[in-house]
Amino acid sequence: MELSLSGNSLKTFARSITCLARVGNELSIQASPSQLVFHTLNTSRSAYQSITLKPEFFDVYTISEPQVQCSVLLKAVCAVLRTTVASIDRLCVLLPKSDASKLQWTIDCTNGMKKSYWITCNVEPDIQHLTLDRTRFPSNFVVRPRDLNRLLGNFQSSLQEITVIATEPTPLPSDDESEIGGKAVELRSYIDPTKDDSDTALHTQLWIDPSEEFLQYTHTGDPVDVTFAVKELKAFLTFCEGCEVDIHIFFEKAGEPVLMAPKFGLDDGSTSDFDVTLVLASMLVSQLHPQNPPECPPAADPETCGQADQGTGSVAQQEGSRASVSEQPSDHTRIWSELSGSAARSGSGVEERQVEPSANPNTNGQSLMERVTAMGISNRASAREGTLAGRDINHLPVETANVQAPQGGDEMDGHGWSQHHPSNWVGPDEDDDEDENDMCVQSTPPY
Repeated sequence: MELSLSGNSLKTFARSITCLARVGNELSIQASPSQLVFHTLNTSRSAYQSITLKPEFFDVYTISEPQVQCSVLLKAVCAVLRTTVASIDRLCVLLPKSDASKLQWTIDCTNGMKKSYWITCNVEPDIQHLTLDRTRFPSNFVVRPRDLNRLLGNFQSSLQEITVIATEPTPLPSDDESEIGGKAVELRSYIDPTKDDSDTALHTQLWIDPSEEFLQYTHTGDPVDVTFAVKELKAFLTFCEGCEVDIHIFFEKAGEPVLMAPKFGLDDGSTSDFDVTLVLASMLVSQLHPQNPPECPPAADPETCGQADQGTGSVAQQEGSRASVSEQPSDHTRIWSELSGSAARSGSGVEERQVEPSANPNTNGQSLMERVTAMGISNRASAREGTLAGRDINHLPVETANVQAPQGGDEMDGHGWSQHHPSNWVGPDEDDDEDENDMCVQSTPPY
């Protein structure tokens, strides 16, 4: 196998290698007298791309056998094309024999320099073929690369999956207040709900009028949605924008593959000397239909499960459900656990845990207050608000073992006797503006 190319074909060849490298790690080459095909598949087997180059694409194209197959690492091919394309006069690729162990790449530069590379290849590659009929997809649209790039600019650059929702166009005006008239396509950011930062991530929804943003839009029937990866989409978008061709996207429904191909003007691409196909797997779960409510465990009592659904279960069942929801304690829970010296509590923050008894209860109370003072927490502000970090101050875990009730002390909201040292209480003759049950902690001096 011997091939040579230059000029615009060399630029398109370099863009093809760059796009393939952003999809997979290995480049499978399948050459025949009628065409040269590049294949790649990503490691998760969720994206497949093939690029077909016809003999007219090359300056020299010679195949000595009916079919030649080999595979090389895309990282090595990208290292060969690290030389600026503008400074390359000609690129030659040579495979001396069908069973040769190395593929030779030769670059003739415009300044007279000649570079040669030998890349180790596998002569028995495992080439994956994927054939999809583009006419069987009921929904498709054609968009310019710069317009799609502008639409994707409204989403976060770290977004990994995006959802496309297609509905049948309606004749409603675009300025209708009750309906999103005319905007039959919606782009929605997909955030994995199982991730820890799903609640804090930015969710974006973008409604599009196909008549304004798309060159062609076809969809009939009920709304459908597909969720696929953004990384491969952006790689294909960059390739089409460099080749100055439009993007044709075909899809059916959630769980079915999404096919992307270049749109060569008004023709079907039969007169073009190259063709590209990108197939992406879509998520099985549809974003249009809500998830079914979780069923009761087989071992659970049906009556008990029904009471939990209706909100009439016992307090223990409700507390158990809250504990199952908050399996990982929040930062506030960990902070209060460190202050109290007890283990982490569940998300409800109401239950108290017994600890081992200590010799002096007053010492325990002073230790707790000293740690609170070191944290710079104002108990006076907390008493006015009634809560600390979403928790009642009276619900803070305290050590209740072997505690004697102080003489003349008052009960705090019916939650037991206070464990605070008497010196931290404001006397009746000090400040008559504060309530006699307010607590005061002296601030740390600046020196």
